[in-house]
Amino acid sequence: MGGFPELVQLYPWTKALHLISVIAWMAGMFYLPRLYVYHSDAAPGSPMSETFKVMERRLLRGIINPAMIATWIFGLALVMTPGVVDWGAGWWHAKMFGFLAMSALHGYLAVERKRFAADERRHSAAFWRVVNEVPTLLLVLIVIMVIVKPF
Repeated sequence: MGGFPELVQLYPWTKALHLISVIAWMAGMFYLPRLYVYHSDAAPGSPMSETFKVMERRLLRGIINPAMIATWIFGLALVMTPGVVDWGAGWWHAKMFGFLAMSALHGYLAVERKRFAADERRHSAAFWRVVNEVPTLLLVLIVIMVIVKPF
């Protein structure tokens, strides 16, 4: 059977807490690049730029980081629950790719927040509009893999 059998009884709670964490994480991942779109157009040092700095820091530290950590914790608990993952199926590889790509994007957005905080503007608003679509594409991949399990 493998895994931790005691987790089977907690499965509904683990799955619910994992889903809540994912929703909170994704809300932030949708919003942060959008803030960067507007921040890119704000003059460095302007009151608007300073407001965006506060919003971005609070969003990342108060919502996105804790939600990602909770997503990882509850996701690992689900994976360690016997019977949840069919390790012979291929869907979980694609799901894991999407999840790791989302985590990498999270890290990239965190690095870019520090650059915005230092009044560095490495990318245009158009660049951030494209980046703003990436979490949606990754979420579609992840959800299809988990729900449909096409392979």
